[in-house]
Amino acid sequence: MTTINNSPLKPHLLKRAVKAAGGIAVLITALLITNPVAAQDRTITLDEAVKLGLDNSKTLKLSQSKIDRAVSQFEQAKDQALPTGKASFGYNHAEIPANTLNLGGDSKVNLPSNADAYLGTLSLNQVIWAGNKLKYARESTNLLTQVARLDAVNDRDEIAYNIINAYYNLYKVLQAKKVVTQNLVTIDAQIKQSQRFFDQGLVTKNDVLRFQLQRSNIELNGIDLENNRRIINYNMDVLLGLPETTELNIAQINDAANTAAPLTVYIDSAFAHRAELKQMDLRTQVADVNIKSIKANTSPTLSASGIAYYVGLSGNPIPKSGKFITPISVGLTLGWNFGTLWTNKNKLNEARLQQQEIIIDKGITGDRIKNEVNQSYQNYKTALDKITLLQTSINQANENNRILESKYKSNISSATDRADAQTLLYQAEINLELAKADAGLAYYTLLKSTGTLNK
Repeated sequence: MTTINNSPLKPHLLKRAVKAAGGIAVLITALLITNPVAAQDRTITLDEAVKLGLDNSKTLKLSQSKIDRAVSQFEQAKDQALPTGKASFGYNHAEIPANTLNLGGDSKVNLPSNADAYLGTLSLNQVIWAGNKLKYARESTNLLTQVARLDAVNDRDEIAYNIINAYYNLYKVLQAKKVVTQNLVTIDAQIKQSQRFFDQGLVTKNDVLRFQLQRSNIELNGIDLENNRRIINYNMDVLLGLPETTELNIAQINDAANTAAPLTVYIDSAFAHRAELKQMDLRTQVADVNIKSIKANTSPTLSASGIAYYVGLSGNPIPKSGKFITPISVGLTLGWNFGTLWTNKNKLNEARLQQQEIIIDKGITGDRIKNEVNQSYQNYKTALDKITLLQTSINQANENNRILESKYKSNISSATDRADAQTLLYQAEINLELAKADAGLAYYTLLKSTGTLNK
């Protein structure tokens, strides 16, 4: 058996305990204040979120690197039109063991036993005509540079939409958590009242347990919502380049427009602005330039060249009068690889087939974009219809709440009925906010499908 001693503390022990408790309190306070990993709350608007995400996007930095590489390739294509030049300088030493030539009779030629020579060359070559192949190379790389820029536009739209999507999802989770909090307040009042009725013998224990079970289910729903909030919040921190401990709050969502234009307006906008279709047009032009470049293989080529030589026969590389010669030559070279007249035909057919594939692919892409715009358009109209319906529901819930409030004051209805009416009104108001969020996200989805999200 355990015996509990309830005798008071001695004065000196009491002072020591109070002092220790005070020290612990100070320590806890200091830790709370100086904790470097403590979460930071930040209220952010949608425009701020999109700007932060675009400024800190690693994907866009990679896209810019691809653009820079395409520009570099374009500059390299321009460099191909510049003249080429080479320079060399060499030294040769020869040993001649058999240095006597017997030409018959008494005629002999005696050569030196060794010889030294220096040979230097300087040459320049400029292509004057090559069937415009250099021009086509520049055109092709310039078009591919524009394709790379449109890739960056696509990436920018995708990143902005992902941020908008996460922003609205976080807003919806936070609104749902408000519903859970309100429901817990309501159910607690119902539990308290049912417990009082049970004590008075007016209800059974089962009625009390039913409310308690309902509360547990609401709490479980709250746990799931909090888990979703943490995941969305963390993902947004990463997207926006914020510290991963930042707790984000939504400032205010933007209400969507109350009406939608005809579907054809959005489809026409998509065909005018979608980067994929512009890329297809550019790739078609690239294929056309490629065909011209292959045709140019059958053309003659004309180039100019100039070569200067230095030939020194002394052992000293420094020129001395009478010891070196410097021949200089210039010329034009006209060439024609006429074998390409029959070897180039299949290459040309392949290039034309590639161009035809791009044209067909553009048609497929156009159909896909039409379907995408139509789906986004119908989702947006449905979201607007839900807002209209929920506004009617709020009017009904307001009237129901007003009636039950009057009955409750007159002791005609119970506190449970009164609380239920308030919960229904609050639920209707939250549902309207969620519907507005869905409509806002549907509107941005529609803008993305038309290629005007960042316009």
